[in-house]
Amino acid sequence: MRKIRNPFVCLEGYNCFGCSPGNYEGLQLSFAEEGEELVSKWQPKKHFQGYHNVLHGGIQATLMDEIASWIVYVKVRRSGVTSGMNVRYLKTVYVTDPMLTLRARLIEMRRNLADIEVKLYDSSGNVCAEAMITYFTFTEEKSKNLLYYPDNSSFFEE
Repeated sequence: MRKIRNPFVCLEGYNCFGCSPGNYEGLQLSFAEEGEELVSKWQPKKHFQGYHNVLHGGIQATLMDEIASWIVYVKVRRSGVTSGMNVRYLKTVYVTDPMLTLRARLIEMRRNLADIEVKLYDSSGNVCAEAMITYFTFTEEKSKNLLYYPDNSSFFEE
């Protein structure tokens, strides 16, 4: 497993809800590469609940969308935006669960569209939610010039 570094933390004003380590109201996700997949371990917090002790479905969708965006950064090697998302909620996720795991992988590239599969697991290893997410990907030039995409090596430790 190879830890992924967040190269955006040096950008002035960077405060992503999904992955900024400095956004204390956000998800503060971090990622690792495991073969063709990206993996994120995340501990739920009570302020992300919907029903009592249940992780809000919108937060679950946001977790899955965020790891999909990092598939675009790391595996597709450019920036992109969510074009479509189909989520299936399979099992209740509790904010009292000590650790959730997200796993994502690139399924297919169709010209500038990346199809990404994401699964959310509880600490017992049960798949609780899954999503097929399509990202519109920008050209390498637009990614670098307009969306601050760094060189791909910036995502990894030396």
